[in-house]
Amino acid sequence: MTPTSPRAPHRFGSLGPVGLVLAGGISVQFGGALAVTLMPRAGALGVVSLRLLVAAVVLLLVCRPRLRGHSRSDWGTVVVFGITMAAMNGLFYQAVARIPLGPAVTLEVLGPLALSVLASRRALNLVWAALALTGVFLLGGGGFSGLDPAGVAFALGAGAMWAAYIVFSARTGRRFPQADGLALAMAVGAVLFLPLGIAESGARLVNPTTFALGAAVALLSSVLPYTLELLALRRLPAPTFAILMSLEPAIAATAGFLVLGQSLAPTEALAITLVIAASMGAVRAQVRRGKPTQASAS
Repeated sequence: MTPTSPRAPHRFGSLGPVGLVLAGGISVQFGGALAVTLMPRAGALGVVSLRLLVAAVVLLLVCRPRLRGHSRSDWGTVVVFGITMAAMNGLFYQAVARIPLGPAVTLEVLGPLALSVLASRRALNLVWAALALTGVFLLGGGGFSGLDPAGVAFALGAGAMWAAYIVFSARTGRRFPQADGLALAMAVGAVLFLPLGIAESGARLVNPTTFALGAAVALLSSVLPYTLELLALRRLPAPTFAILMSLEPAIAATAGFLVLGQSLAPTEALAITLVIAASMGAVRAQVRRGKPTQASAS
């Protein structure tokens, strides 16, 4: 490593992961909006299959992960991570096939928020989580009684899988170098989900236009964001990462407006302000918490 001032690595370690998470969030939500436009061509399960398959191929070619030298525990972690990703994607795409993108993401983000409350041992993080949760419910119009019950259930299930994804992404990142674990987990998810996609969509999956759009969804919604989040979780505590995930409804609303023509009501704008304030508070708390540690280590 090249010599640097003692504070430089700390600043990068505190702020760098935040930028990775935000970039990943923007990518995944615009990819999700593109996926909604693809569903009439390939169906929800077909879109998920294309997304996982293309993402797995790209990551395996780029990372070329080693298959030897890993313990049984390492493989167990990566398999569970792959199952979690497949389930999270499958449930979410079933949700957006039934309810609008904004409410679906709003419901899904409750999973990471619940994780932040359960995992955090600091009262301040509970405050930011509560503020973000208020914004999440405002973004949902104060209630979800007018939505399709199955869509709501699928979105909540995706949220639970999202919380599990956060946990196993962090564990995989610690056990495998670079994005090797992610590539292997994506391959596991693709193999598990492909039969479902073939059963629903059949030959439509190999239509050139459909496949090209599916590849774009894979790059935007899987390859780029998952790689960024895995790298971020190596240096960012899971509770802070989970609170940052409260930005996803705001990003989804923006993607819905730009790609799908969905507009924002004043209440939704207020909700976006609340979740952004909560996320900024979480980031500031993370930066401040690291300063005494760095000072004592200097």
